Amino acid sequence: MMSTISQRQPASLRVLIVGFLICWMLAAAFPFFWTLWGSFKVEGDFFSKANWANAILGVLTESETGNTFTGVAYEGAWVQEQFWRATLNTALVCLFVVTISLTLGTLGGYALSRSNERYTFWLLIIALIFRAMPPITLVSGYLPVFFQWNLWGHLPTAIIVLVAINQPFTLWMLHSFFKNIPQDLDESAMVDGCNRFQAFRRVIIPVMWPGVITTGLFSFLLAYNDFAVTAMILSKENQTMVPKIASFLGTTQTKGNVMFAVASVVSVTAPLFMLIMFFQRQIVSGLTAGAVKG
Repeated sequence: MMSTISQRQPASLRVLIVGFLICWMLAAAFPFFWTLWGSFKVEGDFFSKANWANAILGVLTESETGNTFTGVAYEGAWVQEQFWRATLNTALVCLFVVTISLTLGTLGGYALSRSNERYTFWLLIIALIFRAMPPITLVSGYLPVFFQWNLWGHLPTAIIVLVAINQPFTLWMLHSFFKNIPQDLDESAMVDGCNRFQAFRRVIIPVMWPGVITTGLFSFLLAYNDFAVTAMILSKENQTMVPKIASFLGTTQTKGNVMFAVASVVSVTAPLFMLIMFFQRQIVSGLTAGAVKG
């Protein structure tokens, strides 16, 4: 049926659709690939005002390094400025934020989805209100306590705040996924001898695994891309990647720091591409499961 409809479409319309998609993909991918290309040039070429072609040809790069491509920006960022430390801090923050958020979210979302009490609706509304608040307003409330208890500047402090900000979103998403799973599965598992938690762990979780992965990915992106919380709460020694990049951009008067930022941006963005490509099936399956009543 769909192939028949496609064949009936005018050839000009098909060409127009394909052309539009190609242009859109090129426009979306161009900034990353341009930044990737420029990260192997020197600052004078990539930010040349005299001739934009220098960013492609690498005239100054060749004269300074003897080659049209150079890894000086990556060496400066990762070794000289110790960007690897910010990467390690980000990995720790993401690991704990995702683990804690999913653990609390799955348990809370399952409990709320199976509850018939009236307060369930109001709990979800309160969670939604907190999620809608700008994170910066929540952080400002935490700061006096963190300073008084000497908790400012440490990674566990940022993890606690990010979990608190992310938990309402995780709860809402997982609640919707659990709602789409018939309660007959729970009852059948308990008839077969499982208690409530065993039914949840052995029957429900495997069914909604795509939803867990999708929610976990969004939780990961929140922690991975966060700037406002980590910039305000973490000390310079415990910076994550995004605030570290901002520190490069804030010192443009120092030669090479801008290129350190360019190389760091590529280092931060490339893993996201691979992550999305690796989990694309689970993401699509999870989003579909959350949108369609099964």
